Amino acid sequence: MSLGPVGLEMERKLTERFSPVELSVIDESHHHAGHSGARPDGESHFKVKITADAFTGQSLVQCHRMINETLAEELKERVHALSIQAKAP
Repeated sequence: MSLGPVGLEMERKLTERFSPVELSVIDESHHHAGHSGARPDGESHFKVKITADAFTGQSLVQCHRMINETLAEELKERVHALSIQAKAP
């Protein structure tokens, strides 16, 4: 499944902020159709897998906070759920 405008914007922001070695932004909204927070047009539930030097020496909680801060606008207005797998190279 290809990303829509919300997923592409998330991907852009994460790339700009972290210059990741690896990045996958996956729209999992179709798995949540009919559930709380699901939107009929999708782009409400995402998984992010990211590997970046910025996470070196950071705790998992710190990594998640950095990502949540980067995607604050999307999390506030559009994205209902975000699963994060973050690690250093």
